[in-house]
Order: sequence, then structure tokens, then C-alpha cells
Amino acid sequence: MSLKTLTTASGAPVADNQNSRTAGPRGPLLLDDFHLIEKLAHFNRENIPERRVHAKGSGAYGTFTVTRDITQYTRAKLFETVGKQTPTFLRFSTVGGERGSADTARDPRGFALKFYTEEGNWDIVGNNTPVFFIRDPLKFPDFIHTQKRLPQSNLGSNQAKWDFWSHSPEALHQITILFSDRGIPDGYRHMHGFGSHTYSLINAKGERHWVKWHYKTKQGIKNLAPDVAARLAGTDPDYAQRDLFAAIERGDFPKWSVNIQIMTEAQAAAHYENPFDVTKTWSQQEFPLIEVGELELNRNPLNYFAEVEQATFGPSNMVPGVGLSPDRMLQGRVFAYADAHRYRVGTNHQQLPVNAPRSPVNSYQRDGSMAFGSNGAAAPNYEPNSYADAPKQAPQYAEPPLSLNGAADRYDQREDTDYYSHAGALYRLMDDAQKALLVSNIAGAMEGVTSAVVQVQLQHFYKADPAYGEAIAKALGVTLS
Repeated sequence: MSLKTLTTASGAPVADNQNSRTAGPRGPLLLDDFHLIEKLAHFNRENIPERRVHAKGSGAYGTFTVTRDITQYTRAKLFETVGKQTPTFLRFSTVGGERGSADTARDPRGFALKFYTEEGNWDIVGNNTPVFFIRDPLKFPDFIHTQKRLPQSNLGSNQAKWDFWSHSPEALHQITILFSDRGIPDGYRHMHGFGSHTYSLINAKGERHWVKWHYKTKQGIKNLAPDVAARLAGTDPDYAQRDLFAAIERGDFPKWSVNIQIMTEAQAAAHYENPFDVTKTWSQQEFPLIEVGELELNRNPLNYFAEVEQATFGPSNMVPGVGLSPDRMLQGRVFAYADAHRYRVGTNHQQLPVNAPRSPVNSYQRDGSMAFGSNGAAAPNYEPNSYADAPKQAPQYAEPPLSLNGAADRYDQREDTDYYSHAGALYRLMDDAQKALLVSNIAGAMEGVTSAVVQVQLQHFYKADPAYGEAIAKALGVTLS
């Protein structure tokens, strides 16, 4: 069998891959050793900037299969027949830690799903929780700064987290989930996923319905006790990655049932709560879950960097029949995610194989870093134009109008002061063991926090449920003011 010839990245054969060019056997290196320069320069650039959030992650390919007809809600072609299958890519992640952090940290888990549909790529970027800490994207950089390292010491800070949360009572619902028994999932296979935000579906008649997406694990919910999670963080920080990869390799393909909650525009307009507030959930009694399909992960990536690290997701990736909503946080993410990809991966990140749609791409975008293929060749790079074979807009795919009202202003998100009912209801759903673990987890996480911040935060817990606040105060050994 003939050996493959080693080449440079440009395809030229390499004669010697062991020795640099020097001026004599003991002399200095020569700048004209292009092979050495290319290897070192490429090595220096092998790490692209890590994600500012969701840096540590795992991913796999899979299939979405329609199990129920929902064409009365959406004209998206992937839902057009029961049994139809669409290829997918799902990336799980932790939120706050760096790429080398532990999979078993107490942290929400990202649940980012890409559908490679015949009409283009559709992304739903959510978490393993149905809610989030804040409801306005203006506060997102501030919130994430509290989850990262302090500027001076480069250490994490409980004080920063609780100081921010004590001034952001809308976070209480998510805090209660985060410090509950579900705060540390046992890997990625044994947790639910959620679109979290309110999205929309649009049918062939041009009618819009608001929708919440739920992915229910078919493996059953499993969580890690804090002491087990701490041990794994030291002995196997890649625990969730290892578990997911191994399960798929042995053919134990994880599955989730895909469900939706539906709300009409009229119901939303009359709803007693803001249906676009991501710190709150929709009642499943009023808006029951409708199962629409099954998601299965059945193929591991061949190369982690190419297919997981360079994967990009964003709610701006939509197809006809699906849409956004007035959710403030979702609106902010439409810009922020795509902008992060342009910075982190490159202007043409959509052309990378893991991000590229399986459907034809006909755009007028040209040039920029990493422009693959013919870069549009000789076709025009402007529109409108007089060429019959050039791409043209298609008005039949337009969304129905969305009625807006009110003067442009910075409306106070905290005019809605019901920060506590959802968190209190969740607390009361817990059994005694779950409540005890929740209290213990919160008390442990408040170590080193100033008494002033503790007292403010205790008031929030108390307002959710007096027993909630009193139990945490007792665990901390303080008197509730």
C-alpha cells in the first residue's frame, strides 16, 4: 500500500517535517522556512475565542420525527406530514463556566437545537429550565458579569451573584429551580429541555399562534446530589460529555418527546400575566402540552472542534411558518447571538459544514473571512437587478402583520411586581426532602455574602412563601428582619 504524501495546507508536498531550515547545522532559523512559519502560525490560531456564555458544551446529531399533525398552527414544511423526519444537531452546555470547567457545576444547561429543514435552518435556543433570571436584555451583560470572575482577584464571587439577584427579584423563580434537586442534572440525557421564550407559529391562512416548546426526556429525570457533583468535578469534569458520547456510541440513543403549548393572539391580549415574560411559565392546566414529535440523538460528531466548537445557533435562524414574539429577552438574543458568531467564528460562519443549511443558499452576501466555494462567482452581488436567473424576493413567505401600540419609551419592566407567585408555587410543590435540599443548597451558596445582601434576599424568599424565607434564615443562623 502506498503511503500518503504529507502536504502543506495549500497542497504542496512536504519534504522534511522533522527539521527546520537553519543557516548551517548550528545556525539560527531562516524566515524563508514557510512550512515552519505556517505550522506555528496555524497553531497560534487553533483556539477560536470561546463563547462568552455556554462555553463548555457537548453536541450530537439526530432526527426529529413528526408524531402529530399541527398544520392548523404552522405551514412549516417539516411538520407537513406525520412521520416526516428532519435531521438535527443539538448542543448542550453549562452557562457560566469556561471551556475547562466541570460539567457538574450548579448552573442552567443550554439546550440549543438546529433543524436542517428543506426551507433552511431553524434554531430554537433554550435551556433545561422554562424560565430565566432576567426579563430585559439590557441587564444581560451585568448578570453574566456576576457569574464570571471578578476583575481584580479573577475569582468567582457569591457576593456578586447574590448582590445582583437581591436587586433583581424577578430572578427568584429561576433561583428556586437552580438550587432545587434539578439544579445539577445527571448528564445531559436525563434532563428536560425548553425553548424558554415564547415563540410563534404561523399557518397557511396567515394566522399566528404563540407557542412554548418543551422537550421531555424519555430516559427519565436523574439529578446529582451536591456531594456527588463535587466529587465528579474533581475526578471527571467531563462527566456529561463522556456519558452522552458513550451512550450514542453503544447505540443507546437518547430521546425526548417534543411538546408545545399554544396560545392565541386574543388569549395573549387578555391574559392576566405578560405571556412574553421569560421569568414566568404558562399554566399547563390552561394551556396543556400537545405532543408533536420525537427527537432522537443518534450520531456523534467526528471532530469536536469542527462540529461542536464551531457550531453556531441563533433565534434569528427561522423558516416560513415559525417566528418570534415580543419577548424582550428573545428580541435581544436575535441580535446578540448572530453578532457573537460573526466575532467568534467568522463573517461566513453559516458556510461551515455544521452550520450550513441542507437546502440551497441564494444570497447576495459576498466576501469576508472564510468565504467558501465560488463566493458567488460571476453572479451579481446587488439587488434589484435585471437578470432573470438571479434570486428574487418571495412575498408569499411574508409573516402576517403584528399589531403594536404605545409611544416609544423605556418602559419600566418592574411595573409588574409579581416576582414571587411562581417561585412560591414551585416551593409548595416540593416535598419535605426537596425543600430541605433547596434550603441547604441556597444557604451554602450564600457563604461569604454580606449581611445587608442576605437580609434583602431573605425578604424575597419570605414574600414567595414565609416558610421558604424562614427556613433559609434558620439555615444561615440569622434573624429575618
